[in-house]
Amino acid sequence: MTTFDERKDGFEKKFVHDEDLKFKAEARRNRMLGQWAADKLGKSGDEAAAYAKSVIEADFQEAGDADVLRKVAGDLAAKGIGEAEVRAKMAELLATAVEQIKSAG
Repeated sequence: MTTFDERKDGFEKKFVHDEDLKFKAEARRNRMLGQWAADKLGKSGDEAAAYAKSVIEADFQEAGDADVLRKVAGDLAAKGIGEAEVRAKMAELLATAVEQIKSAG
């Protein structure tokens, strides 16, 4: 195997690792976002867990974060919580999720 092939394999492995980290971090962020939103909606226990799961499932509707943002912002609009606040919480929780995953591994 040539040095070029070794470098290529290294880059491919790093890409796979980074994508795996991104997927795990976004799923964790969505769960934490769902728990945060459930609290804002006055849900607790099994009802809050079910809501958090629905936020995770919303992420599979389309690529990117727009589907999650649309669901949570739509659900929280009646509570006076706007899209900007939800977007800021998503960014905050993504950073938290990345740190949690890095420290666990």
